[in-house]
Amino acid sequence: MSIRTNILLRVYLAFGLILLFALAVVVQMYRLQFVQGNKWKAMASKLSTRYESVEATRGNILSVDGSLLATSVPEYELHMDMFAGGIEDDKMFYGKVDSLALKLSQLYPDKSETEYSRMLRDARKDSSRYELIRRKVTFQELKQIRKFPIFNLGKYKGGLIVLQQNKRILPFRSLAARTIGYKNENIKNPVGLEGAFASYINGENGKRLMQRIAGGTYMPVNDEDEEIPAKDGADIISTIDVNYQDVAQDALKKQLIKSQADHGCVVLMEVATGEIRAIANFTHIKGGGYEAKDYQEKLNYAISDARDPGSTFKLASYMTAFDQHKIDTNSLVDVEGGKYKMYYKDKVLKTFTDAEYNPSPMTAKHAFEESSNVAVVKFISSHYQNNPKEFTDNLYALHLNEKLGLQIHGEARPVVKNPANRSWSKLTLPQMAYGYEMQITPLQMLTLYNSIANNGKMIAPIFVREIQRMGNTVEHFQARIINPKVCSDATLGKMKSLLEGVVLNGTGKTFIKNNLYSVAGKTGTAQIANDGAGYGEQKTYQASFCGYFPADHPKYAMIVVINHPTAGNYLAAYVAGPVFREVADRVYSSDLEMKHNTPAHFVGNTTLPKVKQGNISALKQVYSKLGVKPLYAAANTGLDTSSGLPYEEVKYKAGTVPTVTGMGLSDALYLLGNAGYKVGVKGSGAVKSQSIAGGSRVPKGSKITIELE
Repeated sequence: MSIRTNILLRVYLAFGLILLFALAVVVQMYRLQFVQGNKWKAMASKLSTRYESVEATRGNILSVDGSLLATSVPEYELHMDMFAGGIEDDKMFYGKVDSLALKLSQLYPDKSETEYSRMLRDARKDSSRYELIRRKVTFQELKQIRKFPIFNLGKYKGGLIVLQQNKRILPFRSLAARTIGYKNENIKNPVGLEGAFASYINGENGKRLMQRIAGGTYMPVNDEDEEIPAKDGADIISTIDVNYQDVAQDALKKQLIKSQADHGCVVLMEVATGEIRAIANFTHIKGGGYEAKDYQEKLNYAISDARDPGSTFKLASYMTAFDQHKIDTNSLVDVEGGKYKMYYKDKVLKTFTDAEYNPSPMTAKHAFEESSNVAVVKFISSHYQNNPKEFTDNLYALHLNEKLGLQIHGEARPVVKNPANRSWSKLTLPQMAYGYEMQITPLQMLTLYNSIANNGKMIAPIFVREIQRMGNTVEHFQARIINPKVCSDATLGKMKSLLEGVVLNGTGKTFIKNNLYSVAGKTGTAQIANDGAGYGEQKTYQASFCGYFPADHPKYAMIVVINHPTAGNYLAAYVAGPVFREVADRVYSSDLEMKHNTPAHFVGNTTLPKVKQGNISALKQVYSKLGVKPLYAAANTGLDTSSGLPYEEVKYKAGTVPTVTGMGLSDALYLLGNAGYKVGVKGSGAVKSQSIAGGSRVPKGSKITIELE
């Protein structure tokens, strides 16, 4: 074969291969374009765009009076498209960029005008379509920024890209913080109302179309048709009263500091509705001192801390014995001076003691009032030792062994033994009689006491009254009835008498008794185990008081528990009593719906209370609350001369200067201001004199100086 033929053969072969390759490319292009086109288009779209979740605005949590306990405040993250429609032209961008930098530096002085200008210019050079401008921008700041140069061109032309984020805040800060709770994706167990009612509060997230740009960053596509709006969460109307909550927290913290205690709680509950008006929990921070800053809300002890309740449990013991006709209020018991040795087969099982010496014999009523451990041990042991199940069955009938089924999570399960338990011993029954060998939370104990105040009806406490959406109620909650009648009417009357006697004559008379209103309740001092190490030589105590007020017409029930007081007296009356008294006093004085039995005072005209002239309607309201009898001037005969207080309205003729002598500052300013005069003020107190006499005719706008003393 000649060289020429060989070369031609090779050329033809190469050309044929090129044709085959070209044909294969055409076929593959056809397949990609027409056969698999939809598949690859969808994949390309998926790789360049995606939907991201738009967080819904969480609903508010409000107090019973409408105050905000928790709310979501919008925060914004601002980005900028450096080649948006309105600034594609360099002349437009560079003509206004310095003005924009100046405005940004005035609003956010952490960077100078020069630094902002350099940042924006560099972003332009880098062809950034999603340049970060600022994080954590408030709504008010955003309103200003939208008016800045370039940004004021509009949503699409100005290049401003706004991403909204929601920040959860507590307007009252630490007030009921643990009960309000929080939302945290990293915490499995829900906390407080935020966790328990998350399905209502969270709302429904929306979706926003995002497009991938250079650098792998995604920016939102400014097309409202491509967005699915979020649905805001519902509002929770809680039962908390912010004023009572503040009082409870303040009183508890003061006593914890004074007693140098480890932790404590206070719960205030409305008797008839079961609504929790205040719940405070404070823990001492390890390593800290004993000041206000050293106590924080870390755990909700009121619902989670199940311990031996101590003497507050005697209510259940006496109620069981009364209801089963084992004893009566006048039944006598020999308390042996406050020390009683229990024997079994000639061996001392345990010596039961009272906190203080008690003379013998004592009636059941007196023993309850003085919180005698010996008395209740003897009563329960003597009547139930042969059939302890009869005693424990009644405790189970009271549902003391069951959870309350609260609206918030974290409730501890109570432990109340019965003879079938493996740990039951010869000492279990007498120990249970005065609140040991069991575990009950403060709120569970309060529920029992509330049933006495509520005429025998036991109801489960509630923390949320209703769910609202756009101001309309979508769900309303009422307390669940646990037991419609915890005991007979006869037993109920006896228990009320015993509980009132504790405060009038017994352990509560020194620190809890108040002459303005009656209180019923029971002190409880319990020795508690030391972190699983048992009852060691170094004793640790828990002081509590549980009761209700006013005793004759109960509206509120309350429990105070203070754990491990180390300074001063550890007895419940001294430690928990002052907290109960302070909270009850403040609640009683501020609740105008509560029946106040303050006697009326009739004041004669010769001994008038010192008052200032001014707003008569306000004065009448104050005197009415104080019980002062008013007198009114008769139309013709002048003042009524019988005992009482005369009222005289302050009147003035239009166009003349009002007489404000004797008034308080606010009334004087109101009257002179309404008459059209400017007012200068000297001193404080009541108005002593005025620079222009009352009744004078002077032009409106004139200045009148008043002196107060």
